[in-house]
Amino acid sequence: MTTRLVRSLAALSLGAATWAASWAVQAQEINFGIIATDAASVQRERWEPFFRDMEKKTGLTVKSFYAPDYAGVIEAMRFNKVQVAWYGNKAAMEAVDRANGEIFAQVRYKDGSYGYHALLITHKDSPYKTLDDVLKNSKNINFGIGDPNSTSGFLVPTFYVFAQNKVDHRTAFKTIRSASHGANIQAALAKQVDVATNNTEDMGKLEANKPELFQQLRVLWKSPLIPSDPFVFRKDLDPAVKEKVRSFVLNYASKDPQEKAILNKIYDYDGFRPSNNDQLIPIRELELFRDRGRAEADAKLSADEKAKLIAEIDRKLAALKK
Repeated sequence: MTTRLVRSLAALSLGAATWAASWAVQAQEINFGIIATDAASVQRERWEPFFRDMEKKTGLTVKSFYAPDYAGVIEAMRFNKVQVAWYGNKAAMEAVDRANGEIFAQVRYKDGSYGYHALLITHKDSPYKTLDDVLKNSKNINFGIGDPNSTSGFLVPTFYVFAQNKVDHRTAFKTIRSASHGANIQAALAKQVDVATNNTEDMGKLEANKPELFQQLRVLWKSPLIPSDPFVFRKDLDPAVKEKVRSFVLNYASKDPQEKAILNKIYDYDGFRPSNNDQLIPIRELELFRDRGRAEADAKLSADEKAKLIAEIDRKLAALKK
């Protein structure tokens, strides 16, 4: 064997060892995404203690990622810039379908439930007292809706409030603006919008921390129960890292009062249970029912086009029921 060949093999061996060491370091680091239900500074204050506990108990380096909207976290997971994330169900559905995501846990509330509700809220001085008032006076209303990937801020109200009443929310109001739950609360308090979507999580947080502001708002409508939020990781995440993350999350706050206090500060969470992508079935049904209603009302479609589209939606609904 020539000296040059020996040197080349040694260099290759060193390079492979360096790459393997680099990969091992990277495999022990995860980026954890948090959807924008509120300002990044608020979310950071809520979630960072949880991430620091995750680092201590798993040995992983956990870097947090706070995007300005839901799509930012979904796209970050799609391109493997985020490996684990906290989503609402609608955003989780997008992550599962488009970003190689897999649900592994679901949050539990302090009352032991695994669900929450979407709301329509208004200022207490508002003339609107009921959902019927909103629908009858929509052309006089400045409306605040949630992020398009929000379950409680967008999907649930667009189905139960608008599709069920044959109302196109995009054209029904004087003005319509999309914002986070936190921003919609602030806009309703400041009377910048007349009515806005929200949920019992964020309103509950407001009641606990700023009851004087909570008293200035009125709930106009409350949805049926929505499954509580899922945690999602990428399917191709290192199996050993997956197990560390899964074990940490599912055991967190099971005994330690300090850990429960950290979860309570996030959203009155109290723990977790195992979950999987079947959690999304009710959300998928909601979206398909909404799409079916839109198709039925779409005057631009020919009879054949409409029948074909509705048949395809019905096929998907039947498949979900199986």
